[in-house]
Amino acid sequence: MTHARYPSLLDRVVFITGGGSGIGAAMVEAFAAQGASVAFVDVKKAEALEVVERAGASGQKPLFIECDLTNLAQLEAAMEETRQRLGPISTLINNAANDTRQPFADVTEADWDRAMAVNLKHQFFAAQIAVRSMKEIGGGSIVNLSSVVWHSGNPNLAVYSSAKAAVIGFTNSLARELGPFNIRVNSIAPGAVMTERQRRLWFRTDADVAHMTGRQCLPFSIEPDAVASAALFLAADDSRMITKHCLVVDAGMR
Repeated sequence: MTHARYPSLLDRVVFITGGGSGIGAAMVEAFAAQGASVAFVDVKKAEALEVVERAGASGQKPLFIECDLTNLAQLEAAMEETRQRLGPISTLINNAANDTRQPFADVTEADWDRAMAVNLKHQFFAAQIAVRSMKEIGGGSIVNLSSVVWHSGNPNLAVYSSAKAAVIGFTNSLARELGPFNIRVNSIAPGAVMTERQRRLWFRTDADVAHMTGRQCLPFSIEPDAVASAALFLAADDSRMITKHCLVVDAGMR
């Protein structure tokens, strides 16, 4: 997919969580192709290094930092390394997530805490850290990844849905609080994006994919690049009057 060009993203320092695969990898490659200075974190080193090579072949080579972002000390260290090596962070993409399915009755307190750590908690504290740089440079853009799943009420996703609904409330509150500092805060709610993981776990056959696209207004598979396009727009100056908004990328599934 060819993305629109956004001159305002040239050399902008962009920090992306969960950039080693899926939607995150598409975002890393898309921002790098714009000439942005991209740093990203992930726990999967081998996959992440492949992303670095792909992104570097078509744009500015990104910085990968191995990090378990459920460990807030590691996350802060990674963001500080980004600041030291690339400069103040002006764009934060809170992408990392895990949508593991589990029946409601089986969820333990440890399951809840683990899911919230990767789907919600890191977004809050990554934003807290990034805002220090954004205030220093006079503004910035934060994009938080939500999901349409909390609208549709899918079974076995009660914890994940809770986290993704909370992302919207967090986004709205933060947008109001940070607006006076010229910091915009938006969210993206993807639908059924056909990442490698989703195809491996949930959309294994053409029939599985056809069933999902049949629920959409547009009868096409949603690829990770479609979400990356939305992130580019929300990070660029072209969207400078857009904040406290959730951009839904679901082909009309809701």
